Amino acid sequence: MKYLMFVCTDPEPDTDKANEPDIDEWVRENDSSGRRLQGNALAPTSTATTVRVREGRLLVSDGPFAETKEVIVGFDLLECADLDEAIEVARTHPMARAGRLELRPFAND
Repeated sequence: MKYLMFVCTDPEPDTDKANEPDIDEWVRENDSSGRRLQGNALAPTSTATTVRVREGRLLVSDGPFAETKEVIVGFDLLECADLDEAIEVARTHPMARAGRLELRPFAND
């Protein structure tokens, strides 16, 4: 089953730096196992553009749609047997401690 894992910042990260995971090691391990199909960091929110159409009018604005302290900074496309495996993959990602990760299954996978 495919999951999109949004990698997000969090204004309240874990302050315990003991045994902090390494992102390069996480990527290597999950790429080699076939659980991570693709992933990348995103450019800063200052480069974001939001597009909407309302009553036939195109509305384009700079920046992300939501005004929030938490922002999406990257993504990973995962292939896991089930949600439990996806949670275990997310648990070992460095941003599980420094930020937050949102797992979303694909609707028609």
